[in-house]
Amino acid sequence: MTDHAEQADPAEPAERPRPLPATPESATRDSAASDPAAPESATSESATSGPAAPGPATSGPAASGSAALGPVASESATSGPAVPEVATSEPSSPGPAAPEPAASGSAALGPVASESATSDPAVPEVATAEPSSPGAAAPEPAASGSAALGPVASGSGAPGPAVPEVATSEPSSPGAAAPEPAASGSAVPEAATSEPSSPDPAAPAAAAPESPTSGPAAPGPATSGAAAPGPAASGAAAPGPAASGPAAPGPASPEPTAPRPLYEVRRWPRSFADRLTSPLPGVRAVARLAREGRLRASVESLRQIPELPFEPGPLPLPAPGRTAVTWAGHASWVVRIGGLTVLTDPVWARRILGTPARVTPVGVRWEDLPPVDAVVISHNHYDHLDAPTVKRLPRATPVFVPAGLAGWFRTRGFTRVTELDWWEAAELPGEDGPVRFDFVPAHHWSKRTLTDTCRSLWGGWVITAPGGRRVYFAGDTGYGHWFRQIGRRYPGIDLALLPIGAYEPRWMLEGVHTDPEDAVRAHQDLGARVLAPMHWSTFLLSAEPPLEPLRRIRAAWETTGRPREELWDLPVGASRVLE
Repeated sequence: MTDHAEQADPAEPAERPRPLPATPESATRDSAASDPAAPESATSESATSGPAAPGPATSGPAASGSAALGPVASESATSGPAVPEVATSEPSSPGPAAPEPAASGSAALGPVASESATSDPAVPEVATAEPSSPGAAAPEPAASGSAALGPVASGSGAPGPAVPEVATSEPSSPGAAAPEPAASGSAVPEAATSEPSSPDPAAPAAAAPESPTSGPAAPGPATSGAAAPGPAASGAAAPGPAASGPAAPGPASPEPTAPRPLYEVRRWPRSFADRLTSPLPGVRAVARLAREGRLRASVESLRQIPELPFEPGPLPLPAPGRTAVTWAGHASWVVRIGGLTVLTDPVWARRILGTPARVTPVGVRWEDLPPVDAVVISHNHYDHLDAPTVKRLPRATPVFVPAGLAGWFRTRGFTRVTELDWWEAAELPGEDGPVRFDFVPAHHWSKRTLTDTCRSLWGGWVITAPGGRRVYFAGDTGYGHWFRQIGRRYPGIDLALLPIGAYEPRWMLEGVHTDPEDAVRAHQDLGARVLAPMHWSTFLLSAEPPLEPLRRIRAAWETTGRPREELWDLPVGASRVLE
Protein backbone atom coordinates (compact mmCIF):
# COMPACT_ATOMS: atom_id res chain seq x y z
CA MET A 1 0.00 0.00 0.00
CA THR A 2 1.19 3.48 -0.65
CA ASP A 3 2.63 5.81 1.94
CA HIS A 4 -0.62 7.74 2.19
CA ALA A 5 -0.41 9.38 -1.25
CA GLU A 6 2.54 10.51 -3.33
CA GLN A 7 0.97 13.86 -4.02
CA ALA A 8 0.66 15.81 -0.78
CA ASP A 9 -2.33 17.97 -0.21
CA PRO A 10 -1.95 21.48 -1.54
CA ALA A 11 -2.18 24.24 1.00
CA GLU A 12 -5.58 25.63 1.69
CA PRO A 13 -6.53 29.16 0.65
CA ALA A 14 -7.39 31.65 3.32
CA GLU A 15 -11.06 31.87 2.43
CA ARG A 16 -13.34 29.21 3.76
CA PRO A 17 -17.08 28.85 3.38
CA ARG A 18 -19.19 27.79 6.32
CA PRO A 19 -20.69 24.45 5.33
CA LEU A 20 -23.18 22.58 7.43
CA PRO A 21 -21.88 19.44 9.09
CA ALA A 22 -21.97 16.30 7.08
CA THR A 23 -24.95 14.02 7.53
CA PRO A 24 -24.37 10.48 8.64
CA GLU A 25 -25.42 9.23 5.19
CA SER A 26 -22.94 11.45 3.36
CA ALA A 27 -20.26 10.64 5.91
CA THR A 28 -20.82 6.98 5.23
CA ARG A 29 -20.47 7.49 1.50
CA ASP A 30 -17.35 9.64 2.01
CA SER A 31 -15.86 7.11 4.31
CA ALA A 32 -16.47 4.30 1.87
CA ALA A 33 -15.13 6.27 -1.05
CA SER A 34 -12.16 8.14 0.29
CA ASP A 35 -11.07 6.89 3.64
CA PRO A 36 -8.75 3.87 3.71
CA ALA A 37 -10.25 2.81 6.99
CA ALA A 38 -11.34 -0.69 6.14
CA PRO A 39 -9.49 -2.99 8.49
CA GLU A 40 -7.26 -5.66 7.14
CA SER A 41 -6.46 -8.75 9.06
CA ALA A 42 -3.20 -8.07 10.80
CA THR A 43 -1.33 -6.56 7.92
CA SER A 44 2.35 -7.26 8.09
CA GLU A 45 5.60 -6.30 6.66
CA SER A 46 7.47 -8.80 4.58
CA ALA A 47 9.95 -10.80 6.61
CA THR A 48 13.46 -10.70 5.30
CA SER A 49 15.44 -12.04 8.16
CA GLY A 50 13.07 -14.28 10.04
CA PRO A 51 11.23 -13.55 13.24
CA ALA A 52 13.12 -11.74 15.89
CA ALA A 53 13.09 -12.44 19.56
CA PRO A 54 9.73 -11.46 20.96
CA GLY A 55 9.54 -8.04 22.50
CA PRO A 56 7.83 -7.19 25.75
CA ALA A 57 4.16 -7.95 25.88
CA THR A 58 1.98 -4.91 26.12
CA SER A 59 -1.62 -4.67 26.99
CA GLY A 60 -4.32 -3.35 24.77
CA PRO A 61 -6.34 -4.38 21.78
CA ALA A 62 -4.48 -5.69 18.78
CA ALA A 63 -5.89 -3.22 16.32
CA SER A 64 -7.52 -0.22 17.85
CA GLY A 65 -5.15 2.40 16.46
CA SER A 66 -5.70 6.06 16.40
CA ALA A 67 -4.52 9.09 14.64
CA ALA A 68 -4.24 10.93 17.89
CA LEU A 69 -2.68 8.05 19.74
CA GLY A 70 -1.30 6.04 16.92
CA PRO A 71 -3.49 4.58 14.20
CA VAL A 72 -3.04 0.96 13.34
CA ALA A 73 -0.96 0.63 10.24
CA SER A 74 2.03 -1.19 8.92
CA GLU A 75 4.84 0.30 6.92
CA SER A 76 6.09 -1.96 4.22
CA ALA A 77 8.75 -1.96 1.58
CA THR A 78 7.24 -4.97 -0.13
CA SER A 79 5.58 -4.98 -3.50
CA GLY A 80 2.26 -6.42 -2.42
CA PRO A 81 -0.96 -5.26 -4.01
CA ALA A 82 -1.36 -1.56 -3.43
CA VAL A 83 -4.57 -0.10 -2.14
CA PRO A 84 -4.83 3.51 -3.24
CA GLU A 85 -4.73 5.96 -0.37
CA VAL A 86 -7.44 8.34 -1.43
CA ALA A 87 -7.57 9.94 1.99
CA THR A 88 -4.53 12.17 1.66
CA SER A 89 -4.71 12.93 -2.04
CA GLU A 90 -7.87 14.95 -2.04
CA PRO A 91 -7.51 18.66 -2.69
CA SER A 92 -7.48 20.82 0.35
CA SER A 93 -10.75 22.26 1.40
CA PRO A 94 -10.88 26.02 0.90
CA GLY A 95 -12.54 26.37 4.24
CA PRO A 96 -13.59 24.43 7.30
CA ALA A 97 -15.47 21.28 6.65
CA ALA A 98 -17.55 19.31 9.06
CA PRO A 99 -15.89 16.07 10.13
CA GLU A 100 -17.00 12.87 8.56
CA PRO A 101 -17.96 10.40 11.28
CA ALA A 102 -16.75 7.05 10.10
CA ALA A 103 -19.39 4.48 9.29
CA SER A 104 -19.58 2.05 12.17
CA GLY A 105 -16.56 3.73 13.71
CA SER A 106 -13.94 2.23 11.44
CA ALA A 107 -12.40 5.35 9.99
CA ALA A 108 -12.06 7.02 13.34
CA LEU A 109 -10.55 4.10 15.11
CA GLY A 110 -7.27 3.68 13.40
CA PRO A 111 -7.74 1.38 10.42
CA VAL A 112 -5.26 -1.34 9.73
CA ALA A 113 -3.43 0.13 6.79
CA SER A 114 0.07 0.14 5.42
CA GLU A 115 2.65 2.76 4.71
CA SER A 116 4.74 1.67 1.79
CA ALA A 117 8.11 2.86 0.67
CA THR A 118 7.16 2.18 -2.93
CA SER A 119 5.75 5.68 -3.27
CA ASP A 120 8.92 7.26 -1.98
CA PRO A 121 12.15 7.24 -3.98
CA ALA A 122 14.07 6.95 -0.77
CA VAL A 123 15.80 3.84 0.42
CA PRO A 124 13.26 1.11 1.15
CA GLU A 125 12.30 0.16 4.67
CA VAL A 126 14.59 -2.28 6.36
CA ALA A 127 12.62 -3.30 9.41
CA THR A 128 10.11 -5.99 8.48
CA ALA A 129 7.89 -8.34 10.40
CA GLU A 130 5.87 -11.49 9.90
CA PRO A 131 2.29 -11.84 11.01
CA SER A 132 1.78 -12.68 14.62
CA SER A 133 2.01 -16.32 15.51
CA PRO A 134 -1.19 -18.28 16.25
CA GLY A 135 -0.38 -17.91 19.92
CA ALA A 136 -0.74 -14.13 19.78
CA ALA A 137 -4.08 -12.45 20.16
CA ALA A 138 -5.86 -11.71 16.92
CA PRO A 139 -6.28 -8.02 16.22
CA GLU A 140 -9.56 -6.37 17.13
CA PRO A 141 -11.52 -5.02 14.20
CA ALA A 142 -10.82 -1.37 13.59
CA ALA A 143 -14.42 -0.55 14.44
CA SER A 144 -13.84 -1.27 18.09
CA GLY A 145 -11.11 1.28 18.65
CA SER A 146 -10.90 5.01 19.00
CA ALA A 147 -9.15 7.66 17.01
CA ALA A 148 -8.07 9.52 20.05
CA LEU A 149 -7.07 6.71 22.24
CA GLY A 150 -6.57 3.32 20.76
CA PRO A 151 -3.36 1.75 21.89
CA VAL A 152 -2.69 -1.19 19.68
CA ALA A 153 -0.88 -3.90 21.47
CA SER A 154 -0.95 -7.61 21.92
CA GLY A 155 -3.44 -8.79 24.46
CA SER A 156 -1.92 -12.23 24.56
CA GLY A 157 0.48 -13.45 27.14
CA ALA A 158 2.51 -15.14 24.42
CA PRO A 159 3.62 -12.42 22.03
CA GLY A 160 4.09 -13.31 18.40
CA PRO A 161 7.20 -12.62 16.36
CA ALA A 162 8.34 -9.04 16.73
CA VAL A 163 9.79 -6.78 14.12
CA PRO A 164 13.44 -7.73 13.54
CA GLU A 165 15.62 -5.02 14.99
CA VAL A 166 19.26 -4.28 14.47
CA ALA A 167 19.67 -3.59 18.15
CA THR A 168 20.52 -6.68 20.12
CA SER A 169 20.04 -5.43 23.64
CA GLU A 170 17.03 -6.67 25.51
CA PRO A 171 14.45 -4.24 26.85
CA SER A 172 14.61 -3.11 30.40
CA SER A 173 12.26 -4.80 32.76
CA PRO A 174 9.04 -2.86 33.26
CA GLY A 175 9.86 -2.06 36.83
CA ALA A 176 13.40 -0.86 36.30
CA ALA A 177 14.66 2.27 34.67
CA ALA A 178 17.51 2.33 32.23
CA PRO A 179 20.89 4.05 32.35
CA GLU A 180 21.53 7.46 30.90
CA PRO A 181 24.21 7.44 28.22
CA ALA A 182 27.17 9.73 28.53
CA ALA A 183 26.10 13.18 27.51
CA SER A 184 29.15 13.97 25.45
CA GLY A 185 30.01 10.51 24.24
CA SER A 186 30.37 9.58 20.60
CA ALA A 187 27.97 7.49 18.63
CA VAL A 188 27.71 3.87 19.62
CA PRO A 189 29.44 1.65 17.02
CA GLU A 190 27.24 -0.32 14.65
CA ALA A 191 27.82 -3.57 16.45
CA ALA A 192 27.36 -2.15 19.89
CA THR A 193 24.18 -2.15 21.89
CA SER A 194 22.88 0.17 24.56
CA GLU A 195 20.05 0.51 27.00
CA PRO A 196 17.79 3.59 27.11
CA SER A 197 18.88 6.47 29.19
CA SER A 198 17.41 7.13 32.58
CA PRO A 199 14.26 9.25 32.34
CA ASP A 200 15.59 11.33 35.21
CA PRO A 201 18.86 10.37 36.86
CA ALA A 202 18.11 12.79 39.68
CA ALA A 203 15.23 10.75 41.04
CA PRO A 204 15.80 7.64 43.16
CA ALA A 205 14.89 4.30 41.71
CA ALA A 206 15.90 0.70 41.46
CA ALA A 207 19.13 0.12 39.60
CA ALA A 208 18.76 -0.91 35.99
CA PRO A 209 20.60 -3.91 34.57
CA GLU A 210 24.09 -3.27 33.36
CA SER A 211 24.73 -3.09 29.65
CA PRO A 212 27.33 -5.58 28.44
CA THR A 213 28.88 -2.87 26.31
CA SER A 214 28.51 0.32 28.25
CA GLY A 215 29.20 -0.58 31.85
CA PRO A 216 27.04 -0.06 34.90
CA ALA A 217 23.73 1.63 34.45
CA ALA A 218 22.91 4.88 36.13
CA PRO A 219 19.88 4.62 38.35
CA GLY A 220 16.66 6.19 37.16
CA PRO A 221 13.03 6.24 38.19
CA ALA A 222 10.89 3.20 37.64
CA THR A 223 7.98 4.40 35.55
CA SER A 224 6.50 1.42 33.83
CA GLY A 225 2.90 0.69 34.54
CA ALA A 226 2.52 3.56 36.96
CA ALA A 227 -0.45 5.81 36.61
CA ALA A 228 0.39 9.27 35.38
CA PRO A 229 0.48 11.67 38.29
CA GLY A 230 -2.17 14.30 38.22
CA PRO A 231 -5.59 15.10 39.59
CA ALA A 232 -7.83 12.13 40.03
CA ALA A 233 -10.93 14.07 39.14
CA SER A 234 -11.74 14.10 35.45
CA GLY A 235 -13.99 17.12 35.47
CA ALA A 236 -13.21 20.66 34.49
CA ALA A 237 -11.98 21.88 37.87
CA ALA A 238 -9.88 24.94 37.30
CA PRO A 239 -6.44 25.20 38.83
CA GLY A 240 -6.16 27.23 41.97
CA PRO A 241 -4.94 30.80 42.06
CA ALA A 242 -1.26 31.27 41.47
CA ALA A 243 1.18 34.11 41.80
CA SER A 244 1.44 36.35 38.79
CA GLY A 245 5.08 35.45 38.27
CA PRO A 246 6.69 32.13 37.32
CA ALA A 247 6.42 29.25 39.76
CA ALA A 248 8.97 29.27 42.54
CA PRO A 249 11.89 26.95 41.86
CA GLY A 250 11.96 23.65 43.70
CA PRO A 251 14.89 21.48 44.65
CA ALA A 252 17.89 21.79 42.38
CA SER A 253 17.92 19.50 39.33
CA PRO A 254 20.89 18.35 37.29
CA GLU A 255 22.19 20.84 34.78
CA PRO A 256 21.44 20.19 31.07
CA THR A 257 23.93 17.81 29.55
CA ALA A 258 26.61 18.72 27.03
CA PRO A 259 25.32 18.54 23.44
CA ARG A 260 25.81 15.36 21.48
CA PRO A 261 27.25 15.29 17.97
CA LEU A 262 24.82 15.92 15.12
CA TYR A 263 23.68 13.12 12.80
CA GLU A 264 25.37 10.26 14.66
CA VAL A 265 24.16 6.71 14.09
CA ARG A 266 23.06 5.10 17.35
CA ARG A 267 21.61 1.81 18.59
CA TRP A 268 18.66 1.52 20.94
CA PRO A 269 16.83 -1.22 22.87
CA ARG A 270 13.93 -2.98 21.22
CA SER A 271 11.33 -1.27 23.39
CA PHE A 272 10.77 1.88 25.44
CA ALA A 273 7.72 0.48 27.21
CA ASP A 274 9.48 0.93 30.52
CA ARG A 275 9.08 4.70 30.02
CA LEU A 276 5.27 4.58 30.08
CA THR A 277 3.74 6.55 32.94
CA SER A 278 0.20 5.19 32.55
CA PRO A 279 -1.00 1.79 31.33
CA LEU A 280 -2.31 1.63 27.80
CA PRO A 281 -6.04 0.90 27.48
CA GLY A 282 -6.92 -2.72 26.88
CA VAL A 283 -9.77 -4.64 25.32
CA ARG A 284 -12.15 -3.85 28.18
CA ALA A 285 -11.57 -0.13 27.78
CA VAL A 286 -12.29 -0.32 24.07
CA ALA A 287 -15.42 -2.36 24.74
CA ARG A 288 -16.58 0.26 27.24
CA LEU A 289 -15.95 2.97 24.70
CA ALA A 290 -18.04 1.11 22.14
CA ARG A 291 -20.88 0.70 24.65
CA GLU A 292 -20.85 4.36 25.61
CA GLY A 293 -20.61 5.53 22.02
CA ARG A 294 -18.38 8.48 22.97
CA LEU A 295 -16.14 8.29 19.97
CA ARG A 296 -16.72 11.70 18.41
CA ALA A 297 -18.39 14.99 19.29
CA SER A 298 -22.17 15.01 19.01
CA VAL A 299 -23.77 16.04 15.75
CA GLU A 300 -25.31 19.03 17.46
CA SER A 301 -21.92 20.28 18.68
CA LEU A 302 -20.49 20.05 15.16
CA ARG A 303 -22.44 23.19 14.34
CA GLN A 304 -19.64 25.02 16.20
CA ILE A 305 -17.16 24.26 13.43
CA PRO A 306 -17.74 27.48 11.45
CA GLU A 307 -16.96 29.42 14.64
CA LEU A 308 -13.47 27.94 15.02
CA PRO A 309 -10.92 30.78 14.84
CA PHE A 310 -8.99 30.98 11.58
CA GLU A 311 -7.04 34.15 10.77
CA PRO A 312 -4.05 33.52 8.53
CA GLY A 313 -1.63 36.38 8.12
CA PRO A 314 1.91 37.11 7.00
CA LEU A 315 4.80 35.55 8.86
CA PRO A 316 6.75 37.90 11.14
CA LEU A 317 9.87 39.29 9.50
CA PRO A 318 13.11 37.79 10.82
CA ALA A 319 15.37 40.02 12.88
CA PRO A 320 18.48 39.43 14.99
CA GLY A 321 17.51 38.11 18.39
CA ARG A 322 13.80 37.87 17.48
CA THR A 323 11.71 34.88 18.53
CA ALA A 324 8.32 34.46 16.88
CA VAL A 325 5.81 31.67 16.38
CA THR A 326 3.03 31.03 13.86
CA TRP A 327 0.37 28.37 14.44
CA ALA A 328 -0.24 26.32 11.30
CA GLY A 329 -2.78 24.13 13.13
CA HIS A 330 -2.83 21.10 15.46
CA ALA A 331 0.78 20.66 16.72
CA SER A 332 2.42 22.31 13.69
CA TRP A 333 4.22 25.59 14.43
CA VAL A 334 6.61 27.76 12.47
CA VAL A 335 9.14 28.84 15.09
CA ARG A 336 11.61 31.61 14.26
CA ILE A 337 14.38 31.44 16.85
CA GLY A 338 18.09 32.24 16.86
CA GLY A 339 18.00 33.04 13.15
CA LEU A 340 16.54 29.60 12.31
CA THR A 341 13.13 28.62 10.95
CA VAL A 342 12.00 25.46 12.76
CA LEU A 343 8.90 23.37 12.03
CA THR A 344 7.32 21.33 14.83
CA ASP A 345 5.45 18.11 13.95
CA PRO A 346 4.62 19.39 10.45
CA VAL A 347 1.25 18.15 9.13
CA TRP A 348 0.12 20.01 6.01
CA ALA A 349 -2.17 17.24 4.73
CA ARG A 350 -5.93 17.71 4.64
CA ARG A 351 -6.51 14.25 6.08
CA ILE A 352 -4.45 11.87 8.17
CA LEU A 353 -4.90 8.15 8.38
CA GLY A 354 -7.85 7.05 10.48
CA THR A 355 -9.45 10.42 11.21
CA PRO A 356 -11.97 12.77 9.62
CA ALA A 357 -10.57 15.55 7.46
CA ARG A 358 -9.26 18.69 9.15
CA VAL A 359 -11.95 21.23 9.99
CA THR A 360 -9.79 24.31 9.49
CA PRO A 361 -7.33 24.84 6.63
CA VAL A 362 -3.59 24.91 7.20
CA GLY A 363 -2.71 28.29 8.65
CA VAL A 364 0.37 28.81 6.47
CA ARG A 365 0.52 27.86 2.81
CA TRP A 366 3.48 25.63 2.05
CA GLU A 367 4.71 27.96 -0.69
CA ASP A 368 4.72 30.84 1.82
CA LEU A 369 7.15 29.11 4.16
CA PRO A 370 10.70 30.48 4.32
CA PRO A 371 13.51 27.94 3.87
CA VAL A 372 13.18 25.40 6.69
CA ASP A 373 16.36 25.14 8.74
CA ALA A 374 15.24 22.32 11.06
CA VAL A 375 12.32 20.04 11.93
CA VAL A 376 11.53 18.59 15.36
CA ILE A 377 9.28 15.53 15.79
CA SER A 378 7.70 14.64 19.14
CA HIS A 379 6.62 11.06 18.34
CA ASN A 380 5.47 8.83 15.51
CA HIS A 381 1.66 9.03 15.69
CA TYR A 382 0.11 9.95 12.37
CA ASP A 383 -1.22 13.33 13.45
CA HIS A 384 2.33 14.35 14.40
CA LEU A 385 4.44 12.55 11.79
CA ASP A 386 2.83 12.94 8.36
CA ALA A 387 4.59 11.17 5.49
CA PRO A 388 3.14 13.29 2.63
CA THR A 389 4.30 16.47 4.38
CA VAL A 390 7.73 15.06 5.14
CA LYS A 391 8.15 14.21 1.45
CA ARG A 392 7.92 17.89 0.60
CA LEU A 393 11.01 18.72 2.65
CA PRO A 394 14.50 18.78 1.10
CA ARG A 395 16.33 15.60 2.06
CA ALA A 396 19.21 17.65 3.50
CA THR A 397 16.92 19.30 6.10
CA PRO A 398 18.24 18.72 9.63
CA VAL A 399 15.68 16.66 11.55
CA PHE A 400 15.62 16.09 15.32
CA VAL A 401 13.69 12.98 16.37
CA PRO A 402 13.15 10.76 19.43
CA ALA A 403 15.32 7.72 20.01
CA GLY A 404 14.44 4.89 17.65
CA LEU A 405 12.88 7.04 14.91
CA ALA A 406 15.91 7.97 12.80
CA GLY A 407 15.53 4.90 10.60
CA TRP A 408 12.09 6.07 9.43
CA PHE A 409 13.68 9.22 8.01
CA ARG A 410 16.88 7.65 6.71
CA THR A 411 14.96 5.11 4.65
CA ARG A 412 13.24 8.10 3.02
CA GLY A 413 16.53 9.66 2.03
CA PHE A 414 17.10 12.14 4.85
CA THR A 415 20.79 12.48 5.54
CA ARG A 416 20.89 14.82 8.56
CA VAL A 417 18.92 13.06 11.26
CA THR A 418 19.73 13.43 14.95
CA GLU A 419 17.93 11.13 17.38
CA LEU A 420 18.09 11.79 21.11
CA ASP A 421 17.07 10.20 24.38
CA TRP A 422 15.34 12.09 27.17
CA TRP A 423 17.46 14.87 28.67
CA GLU A 424 19.90 14.79 25.73
CA ALA A 425 20.63 17.74 23.45
CA ALA A 426 22.27 18.77 20.20
CA GLU A 427 23.14 22.17 18.77
CA LEU A 428 22.57 23.53 15.27
CA PRO A 429 24.46 26.60 14.00
CA GLY A 430 22.24 29.62 13.39
CA GLU A 431 22.66 33.21 12.28
CA ASP A 432 22.81 34.39 15.89
CA GLY A 433 24.95 31.49 17.10
CA PRO A 434 24.26 27.84 18.01
CA VAL A 435 20.62 26.98 18.77
CA ARG A 436 20.20 24.17 21.29
CA PHE A 437 17.58 21.42 20.97
CA ASP A 438 16.88 19.45 24.19
CA PHE A 439 14.64 16.38 24.05
CA VAL A 440 12.58 16.11 27.24
CA PRO A 441 10.10 13.53 28.63
CA ALA A 442 6.35 13.45 28.04
CA HIS A 443 3.46 11.36 29.38
CA HIS A 444 2.52 9.59 26.17
CA TRP A 445 3.46 6.56 24.02
CA SER A 446 4.27 5.63 20.43
CA LYS A 447 2.90 3.36 17.74
CA ARG A 448 2.71 3.46 13.97
CA THR A 449 2.28 -0.15 12.84
CA LEU A 450 0.85 -3.37 14.22
CA THR A 451 4.17 -4.46 15.63
CA ASP A 452 5.99 -1.35 16.86
CA THR A 453 4.24 -0.30 20.07
CA CYS A 454 6.72 1.81 22.06
CA ARG A 455 9.59 0.84 19.73
CA SER A 456 10.52 4.52 19.46
CA LEU A 457 10.50 7.17 22.17
CA TRP A 458 8.16 10.15 22.64
CA GLY A 459 8.70 13.54 24.22
CA GLY A 460 8.89 17.30 23.82
CA TRP A 461 11.56 19.82 22.87
CA VAL A 462 13.13 22.78 24.63
CA ILE A 463 14.63 25.07 22.00
CA THR A 464 17.08 27.66 23.35
CA ALA A 465 18.38 30.63 21.36
CA PRO A 466 21.94 31.94 21.80
CA GLY A 467 20.63 34.87 23.82
CA GLY A 468 18.81 32.55 26.25
CA ARG A 469 15.24 32.74 24.87
CA ARG A 470 13.50 29.40 25.42
CA VAL A 471 10.52 27.85 23.70
CA TYR A 472 9.07 24.58 25.01
CA PHE A 473 7.11 22.42 22.57
CA ALA A 474 5.28 19.67 24.46
CA GLY A 475 4.12 17.53 21.52
CA ASP A 476 1.49 15.11 22.86
CA THR A 477 1.33 14.52 26.60
CA GLY A 478 -0.81 13.94 29.64
CA TYR A 479 -0.32 15.85 32.89
CA GLY A 480 2.24 14.61 35.38
CA HIS A 481 5.51 15.04 37.21
CA TRP A 482 7.68 15.65 34.17
CA PHE A 483 6.60 19.28 33.81
CA ARG A 484 8.02 20.33 37.15
CA GLN A 485 11.29 18.55 36.41
CA ILE A 486 11.54 20.18 32.98
CA GLY A 487 10.98 23.59 34.56
CA ARG A 488 13.74 22.97 37.10
CA ARG A 489 16.25 21.84 34.50
CA TYR A 490 15.42 24.62 32.05
CA PRO A 491 14.46 27.68 34.08
CA GLY A 492 13.19 30.80 32.40
CA ILE A 493 11.04 29.22 29.67
CA ASP A 494 9.57 32.15 27.75
CA LEU A 495 6.88 30.32 25.80
CA ALA A 496 5.21 26.94 26.37
CA LEU A 497 3.31 25.38 23.46
CA LEU A 498 0.91 23.01 25.24
CA PRO A 499 -1.89 20.71 23.98
CA ILE A 500 -5.45 21.34 25.19
CA GLY A 501 -7.63 19.09 22.97
CA ALA A 502 -8.49 15.43 22.28
CA TYR A 503 -9.24 14.69 25.94
CA GLU A 504 -12.71 13.09 26.10
CA PRO A 505 -13.65 10.57 27.41
CA ARG A 506 -11.44 11.53 30.30
CA TRP A 507 -11.38 8.10 31.91
CA MET A 508 -9.51 6.82 28.86
CA LEU A 509 -7.38 9.75 27.73
CA GLU A 510 -6.31 11.44 30.96
CA GLY A 511 -2.94 9.69 31.05
CA VAL A 512 -1.88 10.74 27.55
CA HIS A 513 -3.70 14.01 26.69
CA THR A 514 -3.93 17.14 28.82
CA ASP A 515 -7.24 18.95 29.02
CA PRO A 516 -7.30 22.77 29.29
CA GLU A 517 -7.06 22.77 33.10
CA ASP A 518 -4.16 20.32 32.95
CA ALA A 519 -2.40 22.57 30.46
CA VAL A 520 -2.62 25.52 32.86
CA ARG A 521 -1.25 23.39 35.70
CA ALA A 522 1.58 22.23 33.44
CA HIS A 523 2.36 25.82 32.55
CA GLN A 524 2.60 26.68 36.23
CA ASP A 525 4.83 23.68 36.91
CA LEU A 526 7.13 24.70 34.07
CA GLY A 527 7.46 28.22 35.44
CA ALA A 528 6.91 29.50 31.89
CA ARG A 529 5.93 33.07 31.10
CA VAL A 530 3.55 32.66 28.12
CA LEU A 531 1.17 29.80 27.32
CA ALA A 532 0.13 29.12 23.72
CA PRO A 533 -2.53 26.36 23.39
CA MET A 534 -2.43 23.87 20.51
CA HIS A 535 -3.73 20.42 19.51
CA TRP A 536 -7.31 21.56 19.03
CA SER A 537 -9.42 23.24 16.31
CA THR A 538 -7.83 21.19 13.50
CA PHE A 539 -8.62 17.47 13.69
CA LEU A 540 -11.60 16.38 15.78
CA LEU A 541 -10.03 13.36 17.44
CA SER A 542 -12.28 12.79 20.44
CA ALA A 543 -15.67 13.52 21.98
CA GLU A 544 -15.47 17.06 23.34
CA PRO A 545 -17.34 19.80 21.40
CA PRO A 546 -15.06 21.69 18.98
CA LEU A 547 -15.09 25.03 20.85
CA GLU A 548 -14.97 23.64 24.39
CA PRO A 549 -11.15 23.62 24.72
CA LEU A 550 -10.96 27.34 23.95
CA ARG A 551 -13.65 28.26 26.46
CA ARG A 552 -12.14 26.11 29.20
CA ILE A 553 -8.57 27.31 28.72
CA ARG A 554 -9.71 30.93 29.03
CA ALA A 555 -11.68 30.17 32.18
CA ALA A 556 -8.81 28.19 33.73
CA TRP A 557 -6.33 30.94 32.94
CA GLU A 558 -8.51 33.57 34.57
CA THR A 559 -8.45 31.70 37.89
CA THR A 560 -4.65 31.95 38.06
CA GLY A 561 -4.57 35.71 38.22
CA ARG A 562 -1.93 35.83 35.50
CA PRO A 563 -2.01 38.67 32.93
CA ARG A 564 -4.42 37.95 30.07
CA GLU A 565 -1.80 38.94 27.49
CA GLU A 566 0.35 35.98 28.58
CA LEU A 567 -2.27 33.55 27.24
CA TRP A 568 -1.75 33.37 23.48
CA ASP A 569 -4.96 31.63 22.43
CA LEU A 570 -4.17 32.16 18.76
CA PRO A 571 -6.45 31.50 15.81
CA VAL A 572 -5.07 29.03 13.26
CA GLY A 573 -2.69 30.99 11.02
CA ALA A 574 -1.93 33.77 13.53
CA SER A 575 1.54 34.81 14.74
CA ARG A 576 3.05 36.38 17.83
CA VAL A 577 6.49 37.82 18.57
CA LEU A 578 8.13 37.35 21.96
CA GLU A 579 9.06 40.73 23.41
